[in-house]
Amino acid sequence: MELTVTDVPEAGRYEVRDGDRVLGLAAYQRRDDRVVFTHTEVDPEQEGSGVGSTLVRGALDQVRAAGLRAVPRCPFVRAWIERHPDYADLVEQR
Repeated sequence: MELTVTDVPEAGRYEVRDGDRVLGLAAYQRRDDRVVFTHTEVDPEQEGSGVGSTLVRGALDQVRAAGLRAVPRCPFVRAWIERHPDYADLVEQR
């Protein structure tokens, strides 16, 4: 399996794909220089295989590369960042 993470701005989501097959998505809303993550889904057959982690890491890497901030409203994204403190600098502090 070769996973890629792609931003699909017209749909307001990042997708993780294996070839042409979408295995998961991280929905977001763009607000100025912030990416507000609202919901994450992974194909039930892929749960526990690291697809969700690949999705979040890839999405956050793209947020970082664009010089944006992340607002993790989605519990999955929030928990992932808590387990990976090297991404905490992306989180907008309120």
